[in-house]
Amino acid sequence: MDLRSRVNAALKQAMKDKAAQRLSTLRLINAAIKDKDIAARTAGGEEAGCISDAEVLAILGKMTKQRQESARAYEEGGRLDLAEREQQEVEIISEFLPKALDDGEVTKAISEAITATGAASIRDMGKVMGELKGRYTGQMDFGKVGPMVKDQLCAASGGQC
Repeated sequence: MDLRSRVNAALKQAMKDKAAQRLSTLRLINAAIKDKDIAARTAGGEEAGCISDAEVLAILGKMTKQRQESARAYEEGGRLDLAEREQQEVEIISEFLPKALDDGEVTKAISEAITATGAASIRDMGKVMGELKGRYTGQMDFGKVGPMVKDQLCAASGGQC
């Protein structure tokens, strides 16, 4: 079952269960997907305006990151009730994301991407990041992965950065 179908099935179940918070979050996900569909249709991109699962994963990842940042800001501002609500939304969105990789798996994935792209220096960092985003969208935090890629490329080039 593709992501779009899973979200719609969860939305219907949330309506039946009368789970207001879950329903609200699932509607936000659906709206974000439909917005991207419309943008793709007007740009003449994807066939019939349907975006791929990889793009849906990117949307979900972005939504998760936004809510985590909001929760952090609410906590700093002393609004724990709003921070808790944001965290609940993160949990709901995370149900549709693939399992996150642990540090060991991330390091291994970076090494494989460097080998696959033939990267030899820091100049090839974009190639490596593109490879990782293509394979592991939604499974790793690319903000944290960037410095790790840089470190591995520096080490591979004999410390020349």
